[in-house]
Amino acid sequence: MDRRHYAFEGTEPEIHGNAHVSNESTLVGDVEIESNANVWPNAVLRGDIGPVRVGPESHVGENATIHASTVGQRSMIAAGAVLNDAEVGDNVLVGFNATVNEVTIGAGSIVAAGAVVLQNTDVPPHSFVHGVPALTTPLEETGLNAEGLFEAYSTGKYANLAARHEELFE
Repeated sequence: MDRRHYAFEGTEPEIHGNAHVSNESTLVGDVEIESNANVWPNAVLRGDIGPVRVGPESHVGENATIHASTVGQRSMIAAGAVLNDAEVGDNVLVGFNATVNEVTIGAGSIVAAGAVVLQNTDVPPHSFVHGVPALTTPLEETGLNAEGLFEAYSTGKYANLAARHEELFE
């Protein structure tokens, strides 16, 4: 099966044996995909000016772009999201088509679909980030059921689904 994994200046992507990475995703350079993580078709992970790390049990959706960024454990980067020089904590949900540029997202936070988080923003843990430009609200003030959302969009469900798509994943 053809793979779109490329070395950059002598550094090749590393994929844990239990991870599921679509054959139709692109990984370049210093990229590490940890145990039980999954990367779906047309995602681009580019570790050239800085490393890309996708933590254990995390999910990177279709058409997401991750450049020089770190994604913590059990976090979800939804389809179409863009991370550039970002640090995403553990148990974070970054929604569809959100843009996160030179930002730190604290653990247990939710970035709404379509949000544009301005550069040099530090999002505290357990926050809800929404809008263009994004506003940050403590999750406890929103009435959102964060645990319910994480359960509904559980990365574990995606890992199980990835395992069932044998032809898409190596």
